[in-house]
Amino acid sequence: MKPTVAELAADVVRWASERMLVRLRDELVALGVNAELRDNNSALMVSRPHPGLPEPVVIDHHGAHYCWQDASRRHPTRDPQGAALALAKYVKRRRDGSAR
Repeated sequence: MKPTVAELAADVVRWASERMLVRLRDELVALGVNAELRDNNSALMVSRPHPGLPEPVVIDHHGAHYCWQDASRRHPTRDPQGAALALAKYVKRRRDGSAR
């Protein structure tokens, strides 16, 4: 069965989001921060340097921002290096588990 235009468009959006998450992962790894894509490539799981759950990072529905801390922290996807720096600083300072 031939895919519909809507299905093809959804695939393109998903692939673009995956590509943005991979770019962010590469920048984080270069900074020494461990980050891995989830099995379905829907989010990037960023490890903390101390015990605790990893921080999930997603792309907003417009594809314009990386989002973390339940989407209250955001950074433009056009700047993966800056996002990696902000995210690395964020996960390193959250030692007590409180929202900052």
